[in-house]
Amino acid sequence: MTQIAFIGGGNMATSIIGGLIKQGDFKAGLIHVADPGAEQRQKLVKQFGVTTHEENLEAIAKADVVIMAVKPQVMKDVLAPLHSTLSSRQPLIISIAAGISMDALRQWSGCKAIVRCMPNTPALLSKGATGLFASPDVHLDQRNLADSLLRSVGLTVWVKNEAEIDAVTAVSGSGPAYYFLLMEAMIDAGQKLGLSRETATKLTLQTALGAAEMALGSDVDPAELRRRVTSPGGTTERAIGTFEAAHLRDIVDAAMSACQQRAVELSKELS
Repeated sequence: MTQIAFIGGGNMATSIIGGLIKQGDFKAGLIHVADPGAEQRQKLVKQFGVTTHEENLEAIAKADVVIMAVKPQVMKDVLAPLHSTLSSRQPLIISIAAGISMDALRQWSGCKAIVRCMPNTPALLSKGATGLFASPDVHLDQRNLADSLLRSVGLTVWVKNEAEIDAVTAVSGSGPAYYFLLMEAMIDAGQKLGLSRETATKLTLQTALGAAEMALGSDVDPAELRRRVTSPGGTTERAIGTFEAAHLRDIVDAAMSACQQRAVELSKELS
């Protein structure tokens, strides 16, 4: 049976653990979690029945898969004391940390089989979108295992090269914040138009949910869906025209390009 170790038991690790257990393919007894916080360890035991450890070395002792769920800034320091054990045992390493390159992970861990992935915060609700990239040393069974682990919290998409992980960061990794910003703006505008903040909020959030579900369930792309609800000379056309006049597409393009560039910069700084 596959033994899984999480280094770091924060929100993203918790969401993946919850998804795995809910999915039923992985038993709690096969999951080990290392976290420095006693309160967080107790919470994980109570919520999921997993085995927790204060020491990272204890968690990885028998692990076939080690999921690195720590902040990018501390990744090197966390891996340093584990290098000897990891390089000797050669488990599959899955990193969910942004900006840490495959080369750096290979050097710091001593492992050959590495998967980099970029999940996003809706994974907390099992509605995540995760991009993954595997090193050449990851064999098919390990790739399928990584896919199964991340698919427990939502959609998974494999990219062709490591550079595309930065593009994934720009689209889905940081993407939820873009939608939250649009929601904020719509709520504020609705309030200015005379609605109460509570009413504007309810209408905005439900509209966002409905639009997303329509797009996911449709056999046409979002552009066509937009055209279908934009009647000539109507209210929606006037609003869309205002967005286009303000160069919304250029703004989105510039924002996502800036996000991707920052991901590249972070990779150089941290690696």
